[in-house]
Amino acid sequence: MITGNLSTLKMATLPPVLAALLARPEHHLAALSAHDDGRIQPEGESWFCTLSPARTAPAATRHTEFHRQYLDIQILLAGEEIVHFSCADARNQQAEERKPDLFIVERPWLPHSVRLQPGDFVIFYPGEAHQALCAVGEPAAVRKAVFKIPLAMLEARA
Repeated sequence: MITGNLSTLKMATLPPVLAALLARPEHHLAALSAHDDGRIQPEGESWFCTLSPARTAPAATRHTEFHRQYLDIQILLAGEEIVHFSCADARNQQAEERKPDLFIVERPWLPHSVRLQPGDFVIFYPGEAHQALCAVGEPAAVRKAVFKIPLAMLEARA
């Protein structure tokens, strides 16, 4: 797991391929915030991004997920949320695949949390269980950009 803020991107010491992707002008906070909701996938690219509004909820009502083939880069564009997570490898835990590469953990162990505000991002590698969209106080509206980066993209450029 890596966390940082788009305005201080160099401080996150990201792998070069991720740093280059997030440093693009079209991925700055103002540009992403101004972009319409929906999916972005440039022609010929294997990564994609989904921009959408959401609503936070009490952690007890939120699911915990992990992925096997994709990294998640979750960027908060508006609002505030808490994301609970574990640095342990969840790929050996019992989980249900609800969508392609979306595995839901029944009894997660999430000893860590990060509070996100606009411009903050968190990156989860395959196997890192995370529970996003947890409310800070009362449930509230947020808007996020979620980049899905195929693991092969990092391995090919390593």
